[in-house]
Amino acid sequence: MPFTVLIPARLASTRLPNKPLADIGGKPMIVRVAERAERSGAAQVVVAADAPEILAACAAHGVRAIPTRADHASGSDRLAEACATLGLDGADVVVNVQGDEPLIDPGLIDAVAGLLSNQSLAPMGTAAHAIESVEDFVNPNVVKLLTDAQGLALTFSRAPLPWWRDGFAGGITALPAQPAPLRHIGIYSYRAAFLRAFARLAPAPLEQCEALEQLRALWHGHRIAVHVTAQPPGPGVDTPEDLARVRARFAAGDV
Repeated sequence: MPFTVLIPARLASTRLPNKPLADIGGKPMIVRVAERAERSGAAQVVVAADAPEILAACAAHGVRAIPTRADHASGSDRLAEACATLGLDGADVVVNVQGDEPLIDPGLIDAVAGLLSNQSLAPMGTAAHAIESVEDFVNPNVVKLLTDAQGLALTFSRAPLPWWRDGFAGGITALPAQPAPLRHIGIYSYRAAFLRAFARLAPAPLEQCEALEQLRALWHGHRIAVHVTAQPPGPGVDTPEDLARVRARFAAGDV
């Protein structure tokens, strides 16, 4: 099934100013992300930018980019505008790759796109990876999720999931064995018609409580298919320290 990769890019960033333009081995980070996405099976890779500086950086490196409004409240709103601009609708498949993932696995993009051709119940897909440490399990910045027997998401939370009633009676010192805890990976696939409708759905109370936008879909009765990958995701870039680590990997050729 052909699909489009959309990469939302917003110039403002609280912890890392001008993040999409941060240099990584001689190229802006947003270009590095697009280049990784182009190694997937996508029919097209498009950056949805909110600033002329991002558009110019993409143009300088041969990356397709389109302008979007700067006042969008969320990445999904920006993606919905991009879908309208590109004429994507109906059953067209769109994969949202975050603009701060310069080491994203192209195979993961393909797998998340493929969820929608294999799962008729879900208009949306995402990915997860096994949690391997208690530290990650209890970390609220590591989002957890549970799936059902069909590989569809039951819920997402910053709290430890699943809660092992007997095993945690004396505190959380080990991970539950079954079901194995899963860490959410922030990549999404959508059918374009659903993505355009999603931006119009009212925010959900649980979404606002947890600060997790994907809970809006579940709250309104939509299903999310989940690809569980054996490969840990590459590091994203949120802070200057993250950027230094990614730069070091590019400098060492470890990409």
